[in-house]
Amino acid sequence: MGRPARHTADDLLDAAIRLFATEGARGVTMSAVARAVGAPSGSVYHRFPDRPALLAGAWLRTVDRFQDGYLEVLAREPAEVAAVEAAAHVVRWCRKRPDEGKVLQAGRREFGPDRWSAEDHARAERAERRLESALRAAVRRLRPVTGAGTEEVMLVLVDLPHAVARRYLARGEPPPPRAVDLITRAARTLLASGRPHPTASA
Repeated sequence: MGRPARHTADDLLDAAIRLFATEGARGVTMSAVARAVGAPSGSVYHRFPDRPALLAGAWLRTVDRFQDGYLEVLAREPAEVAAVEAAAHVVRWCRKRPDEGKVLQAGRREFGPDRWSAEDHARAERAERRLESALRAAVRRLRPVTGAGTEEVMLVLVDLPHAVARRYLARGEPPPPRAVDLITRAARTLLASGRPHPTASA
């Protein structure tokens, strides 16, 4: 029976993400990851055939982990409460996992998708379709109860929470608890603003 692998794929991706958080994509090399985990370079190549595969793995695992929690929250009932919680989830997730938050906020293009394999491209496209489908469903659920249109919903669920998280992560610090409170209040206010106001009685 062969010996179990000393360093798992997750160990290597954890190291790659830490390197990205401190040095950017240029710092994520096969040899740098090997040094970070104290392994020979061959251990990295055993798990990832080349650097594009390593970069794709770091991006795709981060997206999958984020979406699992975010989309679960977004699908809850009632829809308006779920939307507010989903917006707050973005900031909370980046607060809890600031290194992965930096990966998420950097975007796919920072991870060299032009050199990814067809399999990694397909996986990324599935994740993107999964998110788009959930956001369209959120718009449909929220419109009748809040009066919010697509732009307002996208502002609440995507633009504002990511902007708040990015502001802190760019300074090298996780979003503080007050950032979660801020996005929660902002999301509630924006969703409520679409409701028609009752006319005052004469």
